[in-house]
Amino acid sequence: MTLRISTYRAALVAGCCLATLSLAAPAFAQEAAGEEDDTATLEAGPLEAGGEGTVTITGPITGGEMGRSTIARRQASTSDTAAVLTRIPGVSVATGGGFSSMPAIRGLSEQRLTVLVDGQAIDMSCPNDMNSPLSYTDPQNVASIRVLTGVAPVSKGGDNIGGVIAVDSAPPQFSISDSMLLTGEASAFYRSNGDGFGGAVRLTAASRHVSATYTGSYTQSEQYEGGGDTGIVRSSEYAKTDHALALAVQSGTSLFQLKGGYHFSPYEGFVNQYMDMTSNKSWFLNGSYRGVFDWGKLDLAAAYRDTDHVMNFLEDKLPGSMPMNTEVHSFDASARVELPLSMHDTLRLGGEYHHQWLDDYWPPVAGSMMMGPNEYVNINAATRDRIGTYAEWERHWSDSVRTTAGIRYDRVEMDTGDVQPYGTGMMQMADVMAANAFNASDRKRVDNNWSGSFLLTWQASDMAALELGYAHKTRSPNIYERYSWGRGSMASRMIGWYGDGNGYVGNPDLKPERADTVSAALALGGGSQGWSLRVAPYYTHVSDYIDAEFVQVLKDMMNMPSPFVQLQFANQEAEFYGVDVSGGVDLWRGEGQDGTRLNATASWLQGDNLTDGGPLYRQMPFNARLSLDHRQGALELGAELEWVAEKTRVDATRNEVETGAYALVNLSAAYTIGGVRVSLEAQNLFDKAYALPLGGMSLGDYGVTGDLGPVPGRGRSINVGLSTRF
Repeated sequence: MTLRISTYRAALVAGCCLATLSLAAPAFAQEAAGEEDDTATLEAGPLEAGGEGTVTITGPITGGEMGRSTIARRQASTSDTAAVLTRIPGVSVATGGGFSSMPAIRGLSEQRLTVLVDGQAIDMSCPNDMNSPLSYTDPQNVASIRVLTGVAPVSKGGDNIGGVIAVDSAPPQFSISDSMLLTGEASAFYRSNGDGFGGAVRLTAASRHVSATYTGSYTQSEQYEGGGDTGIVRSSEYAKTDHALALAVQSGTSLFQLKGGYHFSPYEGFVNQYMDMTSNKSWFLNGSYRGVFDWGKLDLAAAYRDTDHVMNFLEDKLPGSMPMNTEVHSFDASARVELPLSMHDTLRLGGEYHHQWLDDYWPPVAGSMMMGPNEYVNINAATRDRIGTYAEWERHWSDSVRTTAGIRYDRVEMDTGDVQPYGTGMMQMADVMAANAFNASDRKRVDNNWSGSFLLTWQASDMAALELGYAHKTRSPNIYERYSWGRGSMASRMIGWYGDGNGYVGNPDLKPERADTVSAALALGGGSQGWSLRVAPYYTHVSDYIDAEFVQVLKDMMNMPSPFVQLQFANQEAEFYGVDVSGGVDLWRGEGQDGTRLNATASWLQGDNLTDGGPLYRQMPFNARLSLDHRQGALELGAELEWVAEKTRVDATRNEVETGAYALVNLSAAYTIGGVRVSLEAQNLFDKAYALPLGGMSLGDYGVTGDLGPVPGRGRSINVGLSTRF
């Protein structure tokens, strides 16, 4: 096997003398091309927990990693990167659009997590979070996903109280000879349910020192059908395209990277929102420098993103028009230094700056008494600036014991301009009074947030490892939680990423959330033993948890009480506790990657609002997954059973509905021939009808039929995928 490993990457890993390294060819290349790959990557850290990988103890035990081979097997099933993550225990997704689900880790929603795409955070750019960070990625072109579900070191990011999700594209490739390296990947898929289809390509041209890579993808789907006799699920169609060009230059032990890209979605239906996304345009430019020196390692990065987002009604929702526009500009800069103080001690120091500017305005609707004659100014040039710094010490006390301790400070400064309602008529009086009070108030807020973390990892033996962790993390409110001000029924219902149909009002006096988390993880077995088991319990207490309190019952167009309520964001107290379990056993082992393996995962979670004594909103019920995977030569076979318990613990404040238990059966097969991998999959084989426990309310159907209920899950779909590497 010829290795195309850049001088930079080899030196970088060699310079990190305390990390345990593995050298392996990506499985995807062998699956797609049907031959031994001629590239290799160096990775340090945990592999995917939950069966499709081996848990190592070079990094945190809690969480997992998905490599390109695992992600590639899911690209025919979904265009939603967040949905891929549900195979990691403790990770769930709240329903959004077809490619915009919002991940949650152990009950803590996306707003409370650090979500990074190629190392950069992507800001919320919509009052309903329709363009969530992972919506700018596509499983067809994602190279790796790393998830920390337990205590995350402070160096992994601030302004969060949950875990970390990091999605990365492929690292740059360089030629090892004087000849030009030309390589690439291509993939395509079709899904019968919704007539979804798409494709992606990655092309690389590189010399010894310069590399250029283009990635592009396209995907679209019509409305999907629910299981059984549910029928079409309205407002579930979507389309999007992504393009990116990455340039890299390596010199000695230094690597310079510049990447720019463009994302465009002409439409995306949202089954559990009153509005749909009718345009989302976003472009970005990222730059970074990484170097290894005698004294340590240095990482510098900067990024800019510009987003123009438009909401309105697609044709399958209510007739009419109600445009809502959001513009966001963000800038990031960071510097990180890693200093090996001794053979046993490493010190990490870092600083970050993040700037967000957001404008949210709703043009008037001609002829409407409620939505005119003026422009509705929801957020007026709001800014959210964060400056963070941290110090982290890692020590290897022995070959089997390691600790990581860190402290972090983040200063968050927020402000916004004056706002205005559509008009001053009697039907708009609630918003008129709210706007006057908002404009007369002092809206500038400054939060001084402290965080800390401690991790202990003990390698008890070749077959057992234990991790214990504690963290105190702090998160400041986002712009919409503090500054959305509308008190009218319609205005407040346009705010909220919860999918429940209720209306939400901001609260400038919100305090930052402060979470204390204790977690543990026990990993037994491993690849050489032919079996593995991981058990990971946890507990999190959150002071000043941002939830919602009742304001009033909302009225419909006839001024009659509706099934929905108006809520205002408020600080309360909450706790989360549960356990994640995963494991697997080899039933048969052949040569190379051939074999048959049985894998299983299970997660149990309980989230409680300690202020009102009730359950928290959108908490995943007990769920388990059992899969049987067989591989022999070019043939791959898989069978999977997914079971979700009934959801009876619901948030009465939001009128959350209960959902029933369900079990889904999925079958898959793949074969590699002539350098092309062909896959066939049957999702929800028996066309089971079920409701999504985190789906919210099916508002797309409600607006047409008048029947209000939870969002139906997807019915049977036959998916075909093609992929190759050249």
